[in-house]
Amino acid sequence: MARRRPEPLVRKALRWLAWSFSGALAASVLILFLFRFVNPPTSAFIIGHWLDHPDQDIRQAWVSYEQISPWMPLAVVASEDQRFPEHWGVDFSAIHSAVEEYIQGEGLRGASTISQQTAKNLFLWNGRSFVRKALEAGLAVTLEVLWPKERILEVYLNIAEFGPGIYGVEAASRAFFGIPANQLSRTEAAMLAAVLPNPKVFRADQPSAYVWERVSWINQQMGQLGLGYLRGI
Repeated sequence: MARRRPEPLVRKALRWLAWSFSGALAASVLILFLFRFVNPPTSAFIIGHWLDHPDQDIRQAWVSYEQISPWMPLAVVASEDQRFPEHWGVDFSAIHSAVEEYIQGEGLRGASTISQQTAKNLFLWNGRSFVRKALEAGLAVTLEVLWPKERILEVYLNIAEFGPGIYGVEAASRAFFGIPANQLSRTEAAMLAAVLPNPKVFRADQPSAYVWERVSWINQQMGQLGLGYLRGI
């Protein structure tokens, strides 16, 4: 009887990689499903900030969606992702527009949806690599399948960085305006949303001329969308 030849090393390695990828994917889906009901204890970005600045305090206080002023979710949608109620995690129309603008010589903008930003902040690292963007897109689509839109907004508003070491809308509201998140006015919500593209540089409590321009634009967009825009999401 012929002896069975040993399995080639390359095939073993590929099989191990396939099983590892499948296990990681299953674990990610399970964790995402759990976070639909359980608030995440931290995020990848918060851990990264703590590792980079171990001596700096991190301010964060979790609040439910109902404890956030209705102006705040409208402000971030108006500022970051106006098609949020319609897309399934990735806005291909926004990506197409960003690519066309880049081809025409304008700067490359992110075109990330709120779902993508939530996935990135929770699980990934900062950067512009294609690998990270692909993981971000895959996680965003999974979020949209497993979570309702309101939960995505709730988590995003609780983990987004609004200033150095300031995470979540409740901590930001108290740090910059001395009020809880449920008391934010329309303009205060727009001011917080205006700093999200670069919270380490922009200040909600000391807005630059550029930030004020963004606040004015966000306020205008909020008026056009209206508070009812996010009802029933």
